[in-house]
Amino acid sequence: MTQDHSPAPGATPASPALWRPSRTVAVILAGGTGTRLGLGIPKQLLKIAGKPIIEHTLAIFEAAPEIDEIIVLMATGHVPDAQQIVDKAGFRKVTKVIEGGDTRNATTRIALDAVGDGGVNILFHDAVRPLVSGRIVRECVNALWSYSAVDVAIPSADTIIQVDENDCITDIPVRSALRRGQTPQAFRSPTIREAYRIAEGDPNFAATDDCGVVLRYLPGTPIKVIDGSDENIKVTHPVDVHLADKLFQLAAAQAPRLTDHRSYSEELTGRTIVVFGGSYGIGHELTELARRYGAQVFPFSRSTTGTHVERAGDVEAALTTAFEATGRIDHVVVTAGILEKGALADMDEETMDRLLQVNFVGPVTIARQALPYLQQTKGQLLLYTSSSYTRGRARYALYSSTKAALVNLTQALADEWADLGVRVNCINPERTATPMRTRAFGEEPEHTLLAAEAVAQSSLDVLISALTGQVIDVRRAPGEAAQAVPAQRPRLADETNAASATVG
Repeated sequence: MTQDHSPAPGATPASPALWRPSRTVAVILAGGTGTRLGLGIPKQLLKIAGKPIIEHTLAIFEAAPEIDEIIVLMATGHVPDAQQIVDKAGFRKVTKVIEGGDTRNATTRIALDAVGDGGVNILFHDAVRPLVSGRIVRECVNALWSYSAVDVAIPSADTIIQVDENDCITDIPVRSALRRGQTPQAFRSPTIREAYRIAEGDPNFAATDDCGVVLRYLPGTPIKVIDGSDENIKVTHPVDVHLADKLFQLAAAQAPRLTDHRSYSEELTGRTIVVFGGSYGIGHELTELARRYGAQVFPFSRSTTGTHVERAGDVEAALTTAFEATGRIDHVVVTAGILEKGALADMDEETMDRLLQVNFVGPVTIARQALPYLQQTKGQLLLYTSSSYTRGRARYALYSSTKAALVNLTQALADEWADLGVRVNCINPERTATPMRTRAFGEEPEHTLLAAEAVAQSSLDVLISALTGQVIDVRRAPGEAAQAVPAQRPRLADETNAASATVG
């Protein structure tokens, strides 16, 4: 058990006795049914960012060095579903997946029985808070050296009002003294057991919050509050699903970057990467970068190899070339795309067909052809969208539509291919200095654009990560100036695309 024994700032010991827990157990409360989301399955089984919500949550506690054991209390009838997720993910700390109770009171009692006797640290956490951080888990456990009960909360950004039975305001508490509670809630096991023992004698006892039980039935016990985070949301309503998905995207934009050239070389040496649209812009930069780290990269494009991404025969020939040369394909990257501006009503059929074929049919064709190769290596398909996917824009109707389609394709394929071990992600850069953007918009101040090299680096980080089903936002750091694309580079219709159509 790895713990920091130093007291929390301002801590007052809860008792003179030295606390020596035998272990620290995380209890994941997964008893929700998803009724408020209108689902036919418990909300914790809903997939966000390519994985069930409960899998994201368990992964945080599995990775936390402060946690020795995990117990899952699952909704009635869905224990096998949860056990399958645990087994497939290889969570070694999960010792029990059992059925929860009909009420929060009953569920906590089942959890206490499952933990067993002895002095133990216990953390209760909602399974549908998948964005809890390792920092929060660590601070909860550390606080238990000085306090016997710990809560997690954040300041309230809203004014809280108190109303009567007629929905009329009776009081407006001072906001500075208010907090919004989150989980985990952490306890020394004797404290939470004693609180529930006393509560059993109360015929009106009904708990929605374990810290509330301690506060009511052990009123002399200090409950330490540590800072939560705005991202640690509870997925309860339909809008929460969209918020959580976006928060995962933002977190993924910070995919761990390796520290030095040697680390990248160790990861990439021996890997085979196929890049469709690899002659210019981001595709070219990714090709060069991966090669410097030892990967064998095969770039294909219409201008240099005569490869049309929308033609199944061309795609298969490209993949066959790479496979026959190296005996494997680890990653397939699709940066090829075209941008044609103009009102839809004025666009000729040939232009419309070209846009749809290259920007959407092409990635679909590549995905279908690449799957058998990627299945062998447990590899990854990487697509590219644009910020225009979030809202259709005038004069970019088809472009925006195809970029939105690629986002849906990413998320759908990540689900379809999860059992095959194949990952699918999508890069969403801000406005990027590429030849295609210059062709469409002319010269722009270089400090307003993201460098293609930066997008290539982020793309490489995603390729060697375990991410799947995510749309990764790539943004310039504050004050960072992008490198301008040399004017002498040819401006071709099939050159790489990475957010280069973002408008406004």
